[in-house]
Amino acid sequence: MALGVTKKEKIDDLAGTAGVSLAASAWKRLRRSPVFLIGATIIGIFIVVSLLSPWLAPHDPSDKMLIEQVVKARNEIPPAQPGHPLGGDLQGRDFFSRLLVGSQQTLIVGVGATLIGLTGGLILGTLAGAIGGWVDSIVMRLVDVMLSLPSLLLAFSIAAMFARPSQFTVILAVAIVQIPVFARLLRGSMLAQRHSDHVLAATALGVKKGAIVFRHMLPNSLSPVIVQSTLVLATAIIEAAALSFLGLGNPDDRIPEWGQMLGDVQNVFDTHPHLAAWPAVCIIIVALGFTLMGETLREALDPKNRR
Repeated sequence: MALGVTKKEKIDDLAGTAGVSLAASAWKRLRRSPVFLIGATIIGIFIVVSLLSPWLAPHDPSDKMLIEQVVKARNEIPPAQPGHPLGGDLQGRDFFSRLLVGSQQTLIVGVGATLIGLTGGLILGTLAGAIGGWVDSIVMRLVDVMLSLPSLLLAFSIAAMFARPSQFTVILAVAIVQIPVFARLLRGSMLAQRHSDHVLAATALGVKKGAIVFRHMLPNSLSPVIVQSTLVLATAIIEAAALSFLGLGNPDDRIPEWGQMLGDVQNVFDTHPHLAAWPAVCIIIVALGFTLMGETLREALDPKNRR
């Protein structure tokens, strides 16, 4: 009799315990993770500053308001002074304003490249993982060729193919480099889903293959791809800055971008290192924020790490 009561109590306890989804369990761990909170704070500040930079900038980033000081001092870069906390650049423009507005261009390039790369990767990964056979072989061989080349070298080669460099060419070059990363990851996830119980049950019930792919396999394969996109954002920002530094970005320096700002001051780095230090530190901090958040998301969404 006592044994029966014990079993009943256990059943009641189990019945009264609500199931916790993977997302809810992941969020519970993320809230306690200082690494995630640091990364999320960095990204939040970066996004807010980027969106509000036209209003936060105290001066027009293209206005050469300090050019008289440059001319009088024989090409000397204006130092920090009231109203210009970081001084001016080589052409007498307010450096602090250019740094703020440059964050917006960096965000546009990073997000644009990631979205295009994610879209291309979803198309190729879905084709390879859902159809299989010769389609899978062709797609994966193309992906292997692209992954065999260093990402920055491949992005440089793609950007150099355009006659006139621009912000769009940088976005496109970085996006193409990211496509095979998403394609391989999604293909692997879909192959794992192909032999799962719910897919086998849907197949046995006669559900059409298209419905199985887009209603069962693809939605359950997107979690690692979404997490990877946060890590790719960090890589995209760094690679876009590298292309702009090498002169393959937007040639119009009236629209500042952090990588472009680094390239503009490379000839005066020995005498005015702060002009390169500020945009470099901004790139490093933002990339670190996306990396920290991406790594913690990956760990939190991994069922093996559930506690």
